[in-house]
Amino acid sequence: QVQLVESGGGLVRAGGSLRLSCAASGSVSSINAMGWYRQAPGKQRELVAMIRSGESTNYADSVKGRFTISRDVTKNTVYLQMNSLKPEDTAVYYCNAVARVTYDAYWGQGTQVTVSS
Repeated sequence: QVQLVESGGGLVRAGGSLRLSCAASGSVSSINAMGWYRQAPGKQRELVAMIRSGESTNYADSVKGRFTISRDVTKNTVYLQMNSLKPEDTAVYYCNAVARVTYDAYWGQGTQVTVSS
């Protein structure tokens, strides 16, 4: 089992920045990939960014050039640096981890990001 705890959400004005953190604990050696999803009111949950064990990354087109995902393996923590935030980035952001062999998915509790215009 893997436990994920997010932090760093909040309220920011358009054009501002936030950094989200997600700390993993438990069976962290089983994790192959970690990432961030978001869900806005009335919309489906969508992938924002993902980083794999080989450090490859992918991003949603809507955040490319503005968001950066990274991780610190010594702290079992993944980060999402969000710059040039827009009101449409407002959502609950969820941390996700996928296990290497079983492809089991784990989720954090979510952290609210609100961008005011």
